[in-house]
Amino acid sequence: QLQLVESGGGLVQPGGSLRLSCAASGFTLNTYVIGWFRQAPGKEREGVSCISAGGYSTNYADSVKGRFTISGDNAKNTAYLQMNSLKPEDTAVYYCAVRRGLLWGRLCSPSDGFGSWGQGTQVTVSS
Repeated sequence: QLQLVESGGGLVQPGGSLRLSCAASGFTLNTYVIGWFRQAPGKEREGVSCISAGGYSTNYADSVKGRFTISGDNAKNTAYLQMNSLKPEDTAVYYCAVRRGLLWGRLCSPSDGFGSWGQGTQVTVSS
């Protein structure tokens, strides 16, 4: 059974950093496209960043480029989202998800066939 568990969220001041983790069990994480998504109150879930199977390519939302970095640790079967220079508008519940196939040449979307999702982790950026 595919399972994803996010962790690492919390309360941070503007300009601060957090690293989110997405631990996988029941499958080999780096054989899937991995996506990080977020949903703020009253807004639709949106793509933040995705990484291809094998980690060869990535994409990012324009709003996080240069501040966030997606990566993976094969030995730990875990993906990460390093978030630096956080802004209040980054406040949201962050989710990781996976799907089979290739990473397309555009930012991944929650409607791209991501069939397995974690439970989410809350990130709050506030002074």
